Amino acid sequence: MKINGRGSSIGYRLMHQRIRNDYWLTVNRETVRLTLKKINPEGVERRSRRRFERRKYYSKGSNYIWHVDGYDKLKPFVFCIHGAIDGYSRRILWLEASFTNNDPRVIAEYYCDCIKQVGGAPRIVRTDESTENCSVAGIQCFFRRKSTDSFAGDKSFMYGRSVANQRIEAWWSFLRKTDSDWWIKLFKDIRDVGIYCNSNPVHVECLKFCFIKLIQDELKHVAQQWNLHRIRQCRNSDSLAGRPDVLLFLPELEETMDYATPVPSDEIDLAKEICCDHVIELPASREFVVLAHPIMEEEYLTMPDDAARRSSELINRSGFSY
Repeated sequence: MKINGRGSSIGYRLMHQRIRNDYWLTVNRETVRLTLKKINPEGVERRSRRRFERRKYYSKGSNYIWHVDGYDKLKPFVFCIHGAIDGYSRRILWLEASFTNNDPRVIAEYYCDCIKQVGGAPRIVRTDESTENCSVAGIQCFFRRKSTDSFAGDKSFMYGRSVANQRIEAWWSFLRKTDSDWWIKLFKDIRDVGIYCNSNPVHVECLKFCFIKLIQDELKHVAQQWNLHRIRQCRNSDSLAGRPDVLLFLPELEETMDYATPVPSDEIDLAKEICCDHVIELPASREFVVLAHPIMEEEYLTMPDDAARRSSELINRSGFSY
């Protein structure tokens, strides 16, 4: 015998109260406890662990579902990060730093470039309910318009709450611990000692000019290291152990398949022409870049190649302990 429905989650105390109030039956609480233990041992064991049983994530194979999201922890310092991860292999598909992650044309550019690299469109793209994803939604549905599976056309793109976009949200916490937290502390220290003021447009442009390439190079390195590292087996048996690169490109090793839909190159080019931003992004505003290069040549200045060393020099000169 097994308890189903709403009563399957409650303990013997609440069950004893429900029996008395709802059914007007007089019964000993210990009798209710022993009875529950006999007819619903799984529920009793689950409650005794005092731990919620979370739903297990499942993806059928590589390129079955992509999770796309923006990362705003560095946004107070004008740097915006955007990324995507394959739900099955957990491979980072792109990880880009820019001065915006709210422009649909910029996000569409990341998506189309990844489609070219992977060789096809995923069966499903999953994002949160934000306006910057509208171009990706249209392109995804266009690429999958002729498919015959149950997620063809409009069904190939899914909106939902950010907290439910669990694969990419979980990876953002990894990025915070391993990389972005260092940058946040660095920029806060620069601000606290008075080297940087976010209300000063010159300071803002200078921060962009000096750090955008360093951050992008760091993100590229983080993504490469993640895609090559070995993921250990976890409690969820549906999340496979292995290296993300291998799981994505060699799904047959795990007896599954690549669910990517082949997309002709002319369709990708058409989508990029209509929906993407082809402007080469400068490290700062055009006016600032034009002024910065002559000053750097005159003062024999070079672009920073080590954020920690250069920032330590500046902060130490200010007398602040770093």
